[in-house]
Amino acid sequence: MFLGNDLLPFLMLALGGALAVGNGLALVRPPARPKEGELTRAPVGRSLVMIGIGLLAAVWALASLATG
Repeated sequence: MFLGNDLLPFLMLALGGALAVGNGLALVRPPARPKEGELTRAPVGRSLVMIGIGLLAAVWALASLATG
């Protein structure tokens, strides 16, 4: 199989981690000077939901990798 049998859990770990970290950083460090038409800071509710989904995917992927 291409890149081993654990490809899907590794992809879910990467995507979940990126989703959680990216939205977390968007909340912590908003852009200094937003361009025309951009928000001054990220929407808090949507970002927290996305962080939760990303963490859930990453934890699920780690559990899948740990169990076999």
